[in-house]
Amino acid sequence: MRVGIGYDVHKFGTTGTLVLGGVRFPDQPRLIAHSDGDAVMHALADALLGAAALGDIGEHFPDTDDQWRDADSARILGEAVRLARDEAGLAPVNADVNIVAERPRLGEAKAQMRDRLAAILALPPSSVSVKARTAEGLGPVGRGEAVEVHAVVLMDRVG
Repeated sequence: MRVGIGYDVHKFGTTGTLVLGGVRFPDQPRLIAHSDGDAVMHALADALLGAAALGDIGEHFPDTDDQWRDADSARILGEAVRLARDEAGLAPVNADVNIVAERPRLGEAKAQMRDRLAAILALPPSSVSVKARTAEGLGPVGRGEAVEVHAVVLMDRVG
């Protein structure tokens, strides 16, 4: 078995729609990024790649590659799952995601995120945890300028 840790942070922009864990928040501006800025999927993809010892998302999905410009980050996460399986023979067992943000309040959206992430990871929702917390007013996240995400994934050999 292998464990991977992922992390991502993005600043809020001024336009667009925020996407976190595949859930759209039309009343919030999008996060500044080359893709759609879904920091949840980016952190989880990084955790998968780390567990498989395949580098990081910057190596596989560089911001210099136009195919990832404004891309749905579900593609990035799905590709990380495929790379881990095909190149390292590993599949996710469970995932735990921690979102640190002052806005938006995630409440009911956490269950939607869990279901979306579980589908991409080919896991039952009971094997995916999505938690949210604030930064208590500290730093750029605490001032509502950014969103930070930490992710951990446990992986095991396929078959």
